[in-house]
Amino acid sequence: MNEERVRALKELEASLGYCFEDMGLLDNALTHRSFVNENNSLSCKDNERLEFLGDAVLELTVSDMLMKKFPDDAEGELSKLRASVVNEQPLAGLARRFRIGEFLLLGRGEEASGGRMKPSLLANAFESLIAAMYLDGGFDRAAAFTRMLFEPLIEAGTAAVYRDYKTAAQEICQALFQELPRYAIIEETGPDHDKRFETSLIIGERIIATGTGRNKKEAEQQAAKMALETLRENGPLLAGGTDAIGP
Repeated sequence: MNEERVRALKELEASLGYCFEDMGLLDNALTHRSFVNENNSLSCKDNERLEFLGDAVLELTVSDMLMKKFPDDAEGELSKLRASVVNEQPLAGLARRFRIGEFLLLGRGEEASGGRMKPSLLANAFESLIAAMYLDGGFDRAAAFTRMLFEPLIEAGTAAVYRDYKTAAQEICQALFQELPRYAIIEETGPDHDKRFETSLIIGERIIATGTGRNKKEAEQQAAKMALETLRENGPLLAGGTDAIGP
């Protein structure tokens, strides 16, 4: 690695809060096969083997978290919860949070086609990063990093087990944004005997989701339910400071 690459990787380390003993592992985790194919003379390796390993580390760590959080849930429910957080969308969101795309080594074709922004490529790179941490510092350090990031995602992914969606939305918003949601009535329609309310759930100045109901409470619950679905898919991205995805 040249000095410029080392400086870039140290910047990423600072963002991650993790210092690699073997920075070559981090470099490997961020090397796409398109770069290797175009630079055979550099004798570098792509990150596909690390991706394979990182997927296993993530699944084990998240499975352990779910087993402890829901000791009475059946295997099928735990599998659904795990699948809701260990999949392309949330993994890509975490990669964006740490700007991993900026540090990838890509071939010219992949670069030209917007590879740094592709969800599949970002998700794979994040899995490779977890594997690099595991090989560099052992399972405990990799698992600690994973638990820190996935606790809010697990909260979001368990929306289905809550009867009171407002309570769930409050807990998740506190975990992701360190603030409570508020509700605002957007529209009230219909005669007195058949009212319909439209209510939005708002974080800061951002509308996260909107729901409707026959009364204010029902509309707020529906807005909270829709917000939980949104946060499950985009929570890390929103928490990273991007613009609202609501209307």
